[in-house]
Amino acid sequence: MIYNSLLKPLLFQLDAEYAHTLTHRFAKAASQNSLLGQLAKGIYDYQAPELEQQIWGLSFRNPIGLAAGFDKNGDIPEIMEALGFGFVEIGSITQQPSTGNPKPRAFRLPKDRALINRMGLNNDGTQTIIKRLKNKNLSIPLGINIAKTHDSNIMGEAGIKDYVYSFTKAKEIADYITINISCPNTTEGKTFEDPEVLAKLLSALSIREDARTVPTVVKFSSDLTKPQLMELLDICEQHRIHGYMACNTSSSRDDLSTNRSTLRQIGRGGLSGRPLASKSVAMISWISKATNGQKPIIGVGGIDSFDTALKMLKAGADLLQVYTGLIYEGPSLVKSINKKLANHIRERNISSIHQLAASE
Repeated sequence: MIYNSLLKPLLFQLDAEYAHTLTHRFAKAASQNSLLGQLAKGIYDYQAPELEQQIWGLSFRNPIGLAAGFDKNGDIPEIMEALGFGFVEIGSITQQPSTGNPKPRAFRLPKDRALINRMGLNNDGTQTIIKRLKNKNLSIPLGINIAKTHDSNIMGEAGIKDYVYSFTKAKEIADYITINISCPNTTEGKTFEDPEVLAKLLSALSIREDARTVPTVVKFSSDLTKPQLMELLDICEQHRIHGYMACNTSSSRDDLSTNRSTLRQIGRGGLSGRPLASKSVAMISWISKATNGQKPIIGVGGIDSFDTALKMLKAGADLLQVYTGLIYEGPSLVKSINKKLANHIRERNISSIHQLAASE
């Protein structure tokens, strides 16, 4: 209530990236203050036995995670745990540090409850971030999202080696690793969603050959058609990928309420938020059916309410992530979804999230 009535109107008067920077600074201070951490936990944390899951041998106390992009550099996972998240994902991280694209590069679309960003994978670099994370003390799973360094000179084999470096370093600390093959915000505009290139990347990561490797998830673009997704999914299955994430931001501007002149003024970038929800639900369903429900799926893109979260879980998602929804709903979103989800499970006289789809 405080967020929507007081903080949000103030933050929305500021540039989107600057507002995020201020929020991040406060969160960083709170992460280093045990009193503030306890206060946040007392207000926002909600857990229930019905929400607990064991996935990849990891214990998730609830299915709501923090999506990559919110804490790119691994500065604030402690306060995110205090806010009630069941897991957090850091990144995207890249082998070399990057300042990203020129500003302005983040824009709100309030009419659509969405964002457009072209941050350009700004981060402190893999070595620095992994070193920082080694000093963190978390009791929830930590995911690390890796991507290729934002540099158009790093292409082909050099691009694959760039990924391999970050993957190798991330294995030192991550509970799971997300391979971001679809980020549209790099200078050259290319991705690793080309089937041939993806096969080379996964071969270089040696996931299929190393049974002891950290659970590895592939994150797909929201702009893939079903045939394109099925082709990439087949390659991933050949390489024994442990799970999937649907989906990343979109380059599409279809069916938005924001006027066209504003969108033209903003220009390129990845769309996130409510407009992605239907795409995410569809892709989760496609992946779940294609894998016979045997591979864990993380649903992300457009979750700003319990109703959307439930649709994704019923479509086949095992875990969920939020980011843009936090900007429009505030930190109470996590507690609200978890509380309603626990009640929903009890009302249907089932014992777990996994049984949700079958119970409807």
